[in-house]
Amino acid sequence: MTGTGGSLPRRVHAGYALGSLVTGAFGTVPGLLLLPYLTDTLGVAAGMAALLVLLPKAWDVLVNPVAGRISDRTRSRWGARRPWLLGGGLALAVLFASIFAAPFGSGPAAGTYVAVAFLATATAFAFFQVPYVAMPAELTDDPAERTRLMSWRIAVLALAILVSGAVAPAVVTAGGDGVPGHRWMGLFVAALIVAGTVGAFLGTRSAPTGTVGESEPSLRAQLAVAGRNRPFRALLVCFVIQSAGVATVLAGVKYFADQVLRAPDSGPTLLFACFVGPALLVMPLWTRAGARLGKRAALVAASLIFGAGALALVAAPALPPAGVYAVVALIGVGYAGQQVFALAMLPDCIAYDTARTGRRQAGVFTGLWTAGETFGLALGPGIYGLVLQLSGYVSSSTGVAAAQSATARLGVLLGFTVLPAVLVAAPVVLLRGYTLTPAQLAAAPAPGEVAPAARA
Repeated sequence: MTGTGGSLPRRVHAGYALGSLVTGAFGTVPGLLLLPYLTDTLGVAAGMAALLVLLPKAWDVLVNPVAGRISDRTRSRWGARRPWLLGGGLALAVLFASIFAAPFGSGPAAGTYVAVAFLATATAFAFFQVPYVAMPAELTDDPAERTRLMSWRIAVLALAILVSGAVAPAVVTAGGDGVPGHRWMGLFVAALIVAGTVGAFLGTRSAPTGTVGESEPSLRAQLAVAGRNRPFRALLVCFVIQSAGVATVLAGVKYFADQVLRAPDSGPTLLFACFVGPALLVMPLWTRAGARLGKRAALVAASLIFGAGALALVAAPALPPAGVYAVVALIGVGYAGQQVFALAMLPDCIAYDTARTGRRQAGVFTGLWTAGETFGLALGPGIYGLVLQLSGYVSSSTGVAAAQSATARLGVLLGFTVLPAVLVAAPVVLLRGYTLTPAQLAAAPAPGEVAPAARA
């Protein structure tokens, strides 16, 4: 089912990694800017805007398995995956720019248009993302080579998240804010997506395509497999809730900069850079902490650091700007560890399942993980928008946030601080169900092996 067992050329590593420009940009910018675009540029009520942001992303949970089965059955001279990289990625770029075209001005019609365009964009993204994530297992049989491939991908992903998240708000401001600024921002992100799509498609043209195995089972079968794996179940539920917490931070950046920091121009870019930037600096430290404490304990520690920092940010109205950015950087340190250890524990759950059942079912677990993460990231902006609605946030169609009451500003603050603190820190109690020990993992087969029970 896989390709070569030897080393892949460096151009394949680099080419595959460029696809992370697509996943990083689309995974970041809508969560950061779409909700404030609806409320402060198109004049959509906060509660309705929350629903319009939630539903299209939740749709991805349903369409991902469909995209996987279609790409599994594709046969072409380009292989099963690369045609979908090109088609899905280019369609994604065009549709992303269309989200911010604003052909209907402001109000309900404009909000409905955004929801339909975002739904179409999310569908295109599924047809890029699912084949993209499936490619490493088919490019090489060598687990060490896959690790190198993923290292390139993660490095580009971190850079893509930082660049797209920090630069996109600046493009909105440079473009004149409002509808014109968002149109320029849409074109900027579309260009990133095109660059990543073409780079991944051309960069992997000399890679082995391998033979694609059978399609994934039904969603019911996937849930049954996951339900029998207690460590995976505990880790997945924890990660989904934490993803919602992280997404509330992203959704609240623009509101927090406007209503608390009173820095609508520079605030969003600086806040995002402080939140994501530490990930590029502290990863080696978290790696050493994981080796010393164990992955589960390190994940708990990172989550508690995130929660403590978010709670400390409640004092933001009384802090100088430098103090606020320093606390956000502390939250970013916790975020970096939370991401790296959750993702490092997922392969352990898969190896445990292989050892226990004698079957290789990595696709089941990665499919459910992707769907769960997508749902969590969609839920965060929805929850934050609901908090804004309940606190009386006033929408605007001018491109500039309206004057808000003290209650609305308090909602902005608590939704950006207390809410993510609870959503990220509290779920660590679920990790009591993650009972994998180093001895169990040492006895598990490598990803490319089959358990002894299956060979007997």
